[in-house]
Amino acid sequence: MKKPYVFITRKLPTQIVQALEDVAEVKMWDSEEVQVPREVLLEEAAKADALLTMLSDKVDEQLLSNAPNLKIVANLAVGYDNIDIYTAANNGVVVTNTPDVLTDTTADLAFSLLLATARRIVEGAQYIKEGKWNSWSPFLLAGTDVHHKTIGIVGMGKIGQAVAKRASGFDMEILYHNRSRNTEAETELGAVYQSLEELLKKSDYIVCLTPLTEETKHLFGKEQFKMMKNSAIFINVGRGQVVVEEDLVEALKNGDITGAGLDVFYQEPISNSHPLLELPQVVAIPHIGSASVETRTEMMELCCKNIKDKLTGKEVKSILPN
Repeated sequence: MKKPYVFITRKLPTQIVQALEDVAEVKMWDSEEVQVPREVLLEEAAKADALLTMLSDKVDEQLLSNAPNLKIVANLAVGYDNIDIYTAANNGVVVTNTPDVLTDTTADLAFSLLLATARRIVEGAQYIKEGKWNSWSPFLLAGTDVHHKTIGIVGMGKIGQAVAKRASGFDMEILYHNRSRNTEAETELGAVYQSLEELLKKSDYIVCLTPLTEETKHLFGKEQFKMMKNSAIFINVGRGQVVVEEDLVEALKNGDITGAGLDVFYQEPISNSHPLLELPQVVAIPHIGSASVETRTEMMELCCKNIKDKLTGKEVKSILPN
């Protein structure tokens, strides 16, 4: 009997993929870094029983309508705005993601980005590398304190709660805004629910952790940056399209806010000539929120398990709602 066919859109470690090879014919794109070309993805999807995709791979109506054998798409991410889950469901295709396993790792990154931006860590490192450190002065690369300040978390899901736990260790006042109240965060972490407007006005650090939806697209623009304190620092570890980047550039240049730490961008990869990257008060990193060896390995293993379970008739975990 012919084995089902699985296509993986990046080169993954052989030892991780071996679990799939017991039940399927597996083919991987031959690069860890270069994205699979669209035409190759469409060609492979047309004959695949399962796809293991990255966040950068668009699984849309065009792909799904020309993949008659496709049973499951396992997305190597928590977010899934790259996938048309409604069309997938209508075509009988299960879509899974990788929740929970990356919560703490992403929260570590979010708080690291906050600290690095507040204390001007990247600027300081570059200052030494460029041979500028010739003497000491009281306000040399002076940043702003994090302890005992107010953090406003926009998107109080599991990662938001994990960020709040880290903030509590810095004796920060924790405000949050979410589409619904999070009583667990309120009870266990002392987080206080606020309207978005009040949160923006009161917070020293605004941390965006929202998924990309019709409601959150362009959530942060000129009006929102004007509401923030001039001393505020904006951190985005959610999705790039939640922010109007031109308005963020303007807010930083005009001094409406003090700085920004960004792990995600409107267009990824971001161009190295982007205006945001010309600003010294911006710390920009290449969408590495969950990028620890341990967590990425666990994410890959979960994707492979989901595919294997689907192909062998077992219950599949982490299925996305349609």
